[in-house]
Order: sequence, then C-alpha cells, then structure tokens
Amino acid sequence: MDTEFTLTSGIISRLIHAQGGENDLWTSGPTLQFISIKKVPSTSSPVDRYRIIVSDGEKYTQAMLATQLNQMVTDEAIGRHTVARIDKLTCNVVQQRRLIIILGITVLGKASDKIGNPDNIDIPIAVANPTAAPAPAVAQQPIHQAGAPRPQAVPNNRGPVVFPIEGLSPYSNKWTIKARVTQKSDIRQWSNNRGEGQLFNVTLMDESGEIRATGFNQAVKDFYDKLQEGKVYYISKARVNLAKKKFSNLPNEYELALEKNTEIEECLDQSNLPTVKYNFIPLSNLESIEKDATCDVIGVVKEASALGEIVSKTTHRELKKRELTIVDRSGYSVRVTLWGKQAEQYEHHDQPVVAFKGVRVGDFGGRSLSMISTSMMNANPDIPEAHALKGWFSATGSTENFQSHSNAMPSVSSGTFNRAEVRTLSDVKESQLGQSDKPEYFSSRATIVHIKADNISYPACPSEGCNKKVTEGADGQWKCEKCDRSYEKPEHRYIMSMSVADHTEQAWFQGFNDVGLAVFGMPANDLVELRERDDAAYNAVMHKATCNTFNFSCRAKQDTYNEQTRVRYGITRIMPLNYLEEACVMRDLLHSDWAR
Repeated sequence: MDTEFTLTSGIISRLIHAQGGENDLWTSGPTLQFISIKKVPSTSSPVDRYRIIVSDGEKYTQAMLATQLNQMVTDEAIGRHTVARIDKLTCNVVQQRRLIIILGITVLGKASDKIGNPDNIDIPIAVANPTAAPAPAVAQQPIHQAGAPRPQAVPNNRGPVVFPIEGLSPYSNKWTIKARVTQKSDIRQWSNNRGEGQLFNVTLMDESGEIRATGFNQAVKDFYDKLQEGKVYYISKARVNLAKKKFSNLPNEYELALEKNTEIEECLDQSNLPTVKYNFIPLSNLESIEKDATCDVIGVVKEASALGEIVSKTTHRELKKRELTIVDRSGYSVRVTLWGKQAEQYEHHDQPVVAFKGVRVGDFGGRSLSMISTSMMNANPDIPEAHALKGWFSATGSTENFQSHSNAMPSVSSGTFNRAEVRTLSDVKESQLGQSDKPEYFSSRATIVHIKADNISYPACPSEGCNKKVTEGADGQWKCEKCDRSYEKPEHRYIMSMSVADHTEQAWFQGFNDVGLAVFGMPANDLVELRERDDAAYNAVMHKATCNTFNFSCRAKQDTYNEQTRVRYGITRIMPLNYLEEACVMRDLLHSDWAR
C-alpha cells in the first residue's frame, strides 16, 4: 500500500452489507480512494452526474457524487487516485445492488497510484445476505437519469426517517425531508382560462441540494405564515413534479407541490441542521460570468438608494425597488437591484456586509446584478468570509477607489448599436427597461415576424425639415399648420409598428421613416402608390419584408395611452446584418479570453 495514506479497511464491505442498527456507518467519515471518475450521460437533465469507483484498498464499488459537489470535479479538486474522507454519505438500491451516494468530501491528497489490490464487491443484496431483512435506510427505486440513481433515506435517531432532497423523485412515495427555508416569495395572484387564485413558493435546502416548493390557494392559507425564512422543517406528503425551468433556476429537475395533505413540522432539534452553502466569486470576475447566469457574491454595501416604485408592465401594479452598490477586496463595485419584499425590508444604514445567493448577472451598461424569485440575501452573516471582509473594509477598504464594470465597458447610448451589449428580448422585458422616469437604451438583434399594414405611413409636409402631418382640404390642397402653406400633394413618411422576435421572446418595435426605408427598400410614396393600384404586389412587398433580421438600437420609455400605462420600444437605429462582419465577430470571440 501507499505509505502516505491509510484507507479505512473493510468499510466497503460493511457499507454494502449494512443492516438496521448500523446507522453510525453513514457518518463515520471513512477514508477511501477514488479509482476513477466518469460523467454519466443524460439527455433528460442539464445537470451533470458523476459516477465514482471508490476503494478501501480491499474492495471497490460504484458510488455517485451528489450534484452540489460537481464543482470539485470541474475544478479538478478530485480526480483519479484522490484520497478523501467521506464526511457524509447515503445509499440507494438499483437492480438489487446497493450504490453509495457521496454527499460530503474532505480531500486528503492524491496517491501516486492505486492503493492495494482491491476486488469488485458487486454482489446482489439478496445473495450477500439471504436471511436478513434489508436495512430500513434503503429502498428499491427505479434507475434515474440514464443509469444515475438518486440517493435514498438514512435513519435519523432524533426524528423521522429523513430523505435527502437529492433523493426525491416522482417515484418516491413515503418520504420526509429535513430542510431549511432559504427564501420565501411574496404571495402572488394568478389568472388563466381555468380561473384565478394565489400562490407562493419557497426554496428548501439540505446538505444534498435545493428544491423549490410551490403552494396554491388553500396551501397559501395553510403554510405561508408557517414557513419562515431561516427555519428548518420536516416536510412530507408533498407531490414531486418535474420542475418548470421557466420559473426556477435551481439545479434540480424536480419541484414540490404543497397540497392539503402535506405535513410540515418545525424541527426544534438544533443538531445537524443544514446551513446555507455559498460559492462566492470576486466582483472582478463578473465579466467572465455569462449573462443571465446566477452566482453568489459577498460585499460591503457602499451605497443604498432610497426605496422607489415602478409600475409593472404586465400587472400594472406598483413594484418596490431599491439599488445597492457593493464593493469587495478585488477593487470592483457593482450595482445590485432588490425588488419587492427584499427592497422594502432592507433597512441597514451602517454599510453592512451582505451575502447574496443566486443573483442574476445582467450586462446593461456593464455588469450588474439583480435579485430574482429564488435569490437569497443575508446581511452580516456569521461566516468567515463576512468577518474577513468587514475587517478589511474597516481597516483600509473604506478609503479605496473602486472600479465599476459599467466604466470598464462601453455603454449603450442613443442611436448607437453596441455589439458588446446586445440583449435578448426576454432580458429587456425581465429587466423592466423603460419603467423608470428616464428613457433607457439597449441594443438587440431580432427578426421581423409581422408588420402592421393598415396604418403604415402618414401624409407629411413636403417642406425640408418640417415632416409635420398635413390635412386635405375641400379644395384638394394639403395644408400644413406649422408652415401655414398648402401643397398639391403630401410627402408620405413611414410610421412603423412591427412585431419582432429572437430566440427568447417577442416584442413590438416602433419606428419612423428611416426604419421603413431599411425594411422595404423604397420610399413611402412608392409603397402607398403601389397599395392603391395593385393589392397583390403590395401584399408581396409586405410579405417579403418579414423574416428579415436586423441589428436594432432602441429607446425604452413608459407612456400612458387611454389611461393605460405601457412601455414603448422606439427604434433609434436599424442596420441590416453584414454577414462578413458578423462572422469576423464570432471568429474574434472564439480567440478571446471568454472562449478559453
């Protein structure tokens, strides 16, 4: 054996043949070696799963790595011949064979080669111990994710038999999870063709992972006040469904539906409680994070705006908003936007250290961050990173100058197309651009899918620089009130309203004469004349104008029409795609630091 490490001899055999009453095995912290690590292919989930062959020097067997530990593989913290203490594990039974699920690891080092000469212990449970009943910690369950099984429950002497969140699936029947509520949403209204009602959701977390739980109507009355952020609960008899990824960014393919039979009991046992896990990145590294991705950051609040209000473009209700500027030791600052309840409850005035979990990265005017429904904010958390940051800020950080990502990157200005800050239409809408007091600008690449053809132009004054609408008099002359002159005929100018779309969303863009010239390739006078003499030719021109892609620079501004407030997206510049230029941009991107 390798003299640097001592493996826990015989533990593989004990784990594989464990029966009831041997609960200490699952928390004994055995030392094992990883013989190999392999990604399990899956087409049903975006979350990677890794299979590990673990050895105690005498026997080896298959194990699965809990998904919250995937970063250790991608960061190469663990690999072939790694020796580690397994701080926490559980198991599952797949096709009558017990499979170890690794939930916690402390890396001890890497051996030069395989330790010992272990044999495979791939023995069916029924053969290995034909007379003993299976351990109560394990239950037979279907294979999950193309061969990647989900972990099962382990006994808990202080309460019910507890399943890890990672082990829940629609195939699970009798289960209880012990989870901390890390985030609770406001109560929201829903309405569709089947009716209307209320809903709320919470994010639940244990040592194995996170899951979203949603309650509708009666469940709102039963559980909203009972579930409090930061507290730990035993939860059972909820329905396990496939997660709706449109509403959640948690790395779990399932979610819970709270129902009338759901049982929720606060856990008063303060031992082995799940704690919030962060994966902080320095603020200077936000440039390397993909737009719309989520991340964890921690910083000192340098500035905090007053609580403001905007009107939601979808519900037309007032929405609370507050912006924080946070800094960290990397020398950067970033703006974090709080919404709704989080914005209202922020009442700190002493420049606290705030930890954010799962905030979304934006790129309007440079990198920015925004709280979303599954985000979590914790002021002055009792964690080492917060204490270190507070000490640094008190000593020297408060007097330093910080670089803003918005200063490091060119910003979008009126009338210019900023290729570095092209935004998807869904991002434009979700960021609620245009709902502030001032107009906001953005660049976007979209395809025309429909053009309103019933009012595509207006009769304008032909005088140079006027462009005001003219009206036809009884004598057939066209009168301009601004110029106080009459003309034999007007100069038609485009007034465009068209539906555009990209791969994420659809929106209505408005534009004027230069937009129409780019879209149709002819003056408005010619198109109006064509409509009056040949409907078929006119319809052919309209049809040809759709399905063309352009680069747009737009102005988002809120206005009110017929007592209805909405955001209008006005086109300030439109540019046909230059495919050579676009190809060169993609080529340069592949050679940039981002691609490496």
